[in-house]
Amino acid sequence: MREHIMNLTPSPMQMIKDGKKTIELRLYDEKRQLISVGDTIKFINTEDSNDTLCVTVIDLFVFTSFAELYDNLPLLKCGYNEDNINTASPDDMEKYYSKEKQSQFGVIGIEISLL
Repeated sequence: MREHIMNLTPSPMQMIKDGKKTIELRLYDEKRQLISVGDTIKFINTEDSNDTLCVTVIDLFVFTSFAELYDNLPLLKCGYNEDNINTASPDDMEKYYSKEKQSQFGVIGIEISLL
């Protein structure tokens, strides 16, 4: 078992704390390829490094693109809510990861549970 460190913006961090977001979406790059079920992830708030959150990895879902991920995972667990689920789009993830990077590495949904 290993601990991984990841930065996270305040909004999704709060959603995880509140139990509203249980799947974290990331690029399946070299760093994320090291994650296994049972590992822990320590999220650090990008606006306050003293604000951290520890979770355990309970499942991993790897896809070739966010379009494929959005078709297969429950988006209400991925950070969307009833107010914005109807406008949810894989393009939303392009502000974090370019289409080129998505093609190069693929993407992952990391199902987590609060420790």
